[in-house]
Amino acid sequence: MNHNTPLSPRPQKHVADVQRRVMSTAQLRAHGISAADTAAHCRPEGPWQQLLPGVCLLHPGPPTPEERLHGALLYAGRPPAKRAKTVPAQPGPGEAHAPYADALITGLAALALHRFSSAPPLLSLDRIDILVPRTRRLRSTGFARLVRTPALPTAVQITGVPVAPVPRALADAVAGLSEAAAVRRLLTEAVRGGHCEPASIVRELNQARLLNRPHVVNAVDSLLAEGRAIAEDRLYQMVTEHGLPDPLWNVDLRLPGGPHLGGVDAYWPDLAVAVELDTRAPRHGFRQDDDALWSEYARKREHLERLGITVVHLTPKKLRDSLEQQATVVRTALMAATDRDPAAYVVVLPR
Repeated sequence: MNHNTPLSPRPQKHVADVQRRVMSTAQLRAHGISAADTAAHCRPEGPWQQLLPGVCLLHPGPPTPEERLHGALLYAGRPPAKRAKTVPAQPGPGEAHAPYADALITGLAALALHRFSSAPPLLSLDRIDILVPRTRRLRSTGFARLVRTPALPTAVQITGVPVAPVPRALADAVAGLSEAAAVRRLLTEAVRGGHCEPASIVRELNQARLLNRPHVVNAVDSLLAEGRAIAEDRLYQMVTEHGLPDPLWNVDLRLPGGPHLGGVDAYWPDLAVAVELDTRAPRHGFRQDDDALWSEYARKREHLERLGITVVHLTPKKLRDSLEQQATVVRTALMAATDRDPAAYVVVLPR
């Protein structure tokens, strides 16, 4: 075989497909290309080049951003050598990323694929972060940086590429950023753009042990305030767009001459129905913090309901994903109030 010999009819047929312009040595062997022939093709001035160890770019010249993505996935997702010959040369039906095994794009590259305007474009990234199981023995090399995790999240498929979901991609990106403004921009866009809720971001940052960094903590404080403001806007939108009666907004409830019962986000005093937004976000990385926050919510709700006040518990995610359905839940609670015994008298104060 010389440098001008076509690879094989099958790769030639799919030359326009980026997954066929970048192939692992195992895939090349499945096409009948020996290691010696692959090495000959990848010599200086040859028609191919080695993109990463065990991964070939089947044309001269620099790789495109898409080719770098696929090359990094092929490198990180390749099976151990004893299983290499079983790697399919082509993905099977329903297996768009079959050659990548258990590797996902994460970090800034993943955010670029999720279309974050505040993330650098793929072309400008010096490295591509690849999320792999903790047990993988490969090392980072070239532009492929391996990020190990004890449990892989469910991949999001974007243009045939397995990508980490936004909260995990954010945590991996933030781990490599020291500029407070850059961290704040990414976190803010995640919430404003409707990619995810603040609680899921904070949970990932906790698990990555990033909340001991002052610039991350400051960005999270802004993120939580932003997320709550957006959730309150959606709650107001739900009431106005779905014809619910106007409540009292953001009030504290107290027993006459007695203790403080807690604040609620909306309250219908004539019907004794309250809405409370659950914007909990554990801040210290421990499961018991989340449990303590939930216990506080539960105690307040039980106390109010013992007084005859119905508490409707809404999350920002539910308001984002199913506003009409949440309006129905609140309307049902308001209608059912007329069939209940009168609630205890409470004092309502601005919060």
